[in-house]
Amino acid sequence: MNHDGSRRITPRRYYLGAALLVLVGLVIGLGLSAGFNWQWVSKAEKTSGGLSTSTGAGAVPESPFVSVVDKALPAVVFIDVRKNVDSGASSDDPQDELFRRFFGDQPKRQQRVPSSGSGFLVDDQGHILTNNHVVSNASDITVTLNDKRTFKATVVGTDPETDVAVIKIEGDHLPYLKLGDSDGVRVGDWAIAIGNPLGMLRGSVTVGVISARGRSDLQIFGGTPNFQDFIQTDASINFGNSGGPLCNIRGEAIGINTAINPSGQGIGFAIPMNLAKHVADQLLAHGKVARAWLGVQLADLTPEIAEGFGIKADGGVVISSVLKDQPAERAGLRRNDVIIEFDGQPVTDLQKFRLRVADTAVGRRVPITVLRDGKKISTAVTVGPRDQNVVASNEGGGGGAAPAEPAKTTDISGLRVRDMTPEEKSQSDVKNGVIVSDVKEDSAADDAGLSPNDVIEEVGGKPVQSAAGFTQLLKDAKAKGKHAVLLVHRGGNTQFVALPLSQ
Repeated sequence: MNHDGSRRITPRRYYLGAALLVLVGLVIGLGLSAGFNWQWVSKAEKTSGGLSTSTGAGAVPESPFVSVVDKALPAVVFIDVRKNVDSGASSDDPQDELFRRFFGDQPKRQQRVPSSGSGFLVDDQGHILTNNHVVSNASDITVTLNDKRTFKATVVGTDPETDVAVIKIEGDHLPYLKLGDSDGVRVGDWAIAIGNPLGMLRGSVTVGVISARGRSDLQIFGGTPNFQDFIQTDASINFGNSGGPLCNIRGEAIGINTAINPSGQGIGFAIPMNLAKHVADQLLAHGKVARAWLGVQLADLTPEIAEGFGIKADGGVVISSVLKDQPAERAGLRRNDVIIEFDGQPVTDLQKFRLRVADTAVGRRVPITVLRDGKKISTAVTVGPRDQNVVASNEGGGGGAAPAEPAKTTDISGLRVRDMTPEEKSQSDVKNGVIVSDVKEDSAADDAGLSPNDVIEEVGGKPVQSAAGFTQLLKDAKAKGKHAVLLVHRGGNTQFVALPLSQ
């Protein structure tokens, strides 16, 4: 039989062609595999449902916060409180407010209101740090540990002026949290908040950083403490977190979570642990906190006030009033003195200075340096006990009687002032000054915050004797600089106001 030679394939050529095709296919397959990041799947990775799980050889690094939680969480407690409060006409309870809208004011009545917060054990004796506003007015306190054990707690001591409280439980094998050094905290350090937000999300952990230090002049829900030096953090804090610890990356408590900003996100505040520990030590030893004071009213030395006084200082606080029969008066300190050193340390901030004075042992004689008329004067003051009755009598105050028709008035820098009557001086407890009778809208005086019925006692440290004298003192101040420093008496308190004179 004859065959067409062009269609005939020898076995050798056939095998070579097949091998070449296999090789080309393998190369193309490997290329596609690399391009699409395909991986071989072993039988051990296959599941009955057809899905696979990765069994990579590399170890996944553990979160650094796991060890913090392991150390801290067992010592964090849930505090359930029953409080005796008045309801009725003066109650701030939202439900009572709603009731009043429909039914009017009702007689006051005592009722027990549930509340909750957080805290943390600080020793194996059962002492717990928390906030004063968590346990104040408590008739019954129940503490639940993370291991579900429940105890009745008693109050060791509270301090509303810093919002710190110590309570105690009786139990065995109690975990506790180590306390860190809050003075060493830096902005940007890790911050871990642990507590029981909203009273039901127990054992919650949130993480952020230290956002700022030394926050003060905050209005705190549940009671504003007089002494503030808060740590600010963006670790999420909510109602119910109050009293819980703010921890560092080593699992140490560096603060007590205390306050939030309800109108902002990521802004919470904690009492520094060094301050809280100092208070807690006194509560444990004496059941209360003894604080010292000078008996003065103070203001920060702003650049405007410094310029108005004609002094140069990197920091300091200005005495706006010296209270009678108090340590500062006995030491010879005067109004308008600028305190620049206390106990050998520079004074740079009003709030920190108040804390330093308060933490001084009562009865101790402390060196103090002031600027008076531009000259340094060194003396010593024996600090006395801070008497709440004296403090209260110098905070706030009445407004005085209706002004009599003035005999003399003057208008300057957007202000209209008039002479004071002898009766007004007696009622206001001032020796000299003029009364602001009107403030022109959008004037320099208006921008500076001056108001009708303010009493201006001094200009640049010089007493104001009359409306005409006030005008002359402002003119003298304008010839020296851009601001006049007014000593203003308002509501029983004195304060400095830097009045711009350029307008």
